[in-house]
Amino acid sequence: MKIAVFVSGGGTNLQAIIDQIHSKKHEDIRIVHVISSKKDTFAEVRAKKAKIPVSIILRKDFSSLNDYDFALLEALKGNQPDLIVLAGFMSFLGKDFIHAYKNRIINVHPSLIPSFCGEGMYGLKPHEAALEKGVKIVGATVHFIDEEYDTGPIILQKAVQVKEDDTPFDLQERVMREAEQVILPLAIKLFANGKIAIEGKRTRISN
Repeated sequence: MKIAVFVSGGGTNLQAIIDQIHSKKHEDIRIVHVISSKKDTFAEVRAKKAKIPVSIILRKDFSSLNDYDFALLEALKGNQPDLIVLAGFMSFLGKDFIHAYKNRIINVHPSLIPSFCGEGMYGLKPHEAALEKGVKIVGATVHFIDEEYDTGPIILQKAVQVKEDDTPFDLQERVMREAEQVILPLAIKLFANGKIAIEGKRTRISN
């Protein structure tokens, strides 16, 4: 199965997918394209080191979301990925792109949806909000993308314990390592093996 990974920053989740492929755990999966919404990211360095084609497509370069969608779709034409993986991708996708890859776009979000999610909840913000609220459990969610923020059918979730002395940075790092980098590669594998069925707003994972 061919996948395209969309990134905006350091690319730690991208690296987790690359490592799984190289370890032969995901040998039936190939990353055919990495698209970044920012210039000069470490994700770009990771992709080039792994000899994966990279495109830099900035939202600010387009006057409308429709034009941005079109540019993304054009960039993918040569590779025709089976699945789009948003791994720390900070740009909003429009309906044209979402419809073109309907039920074939997954995102990893750094919270247990429906907590600490929605518009504006990205980067450190979900972790800051969780600490401010005083919750004892946080985590990550992999879900399909629809036309709203973080409302698509949930595929997998994994919880992470909050420690008394956690800072937002501590929590972000641990959620990435213990949750995001575990469930994102697993969700890709489940999709590749045809194990995910979407039933309305829910998913059913088959054995």
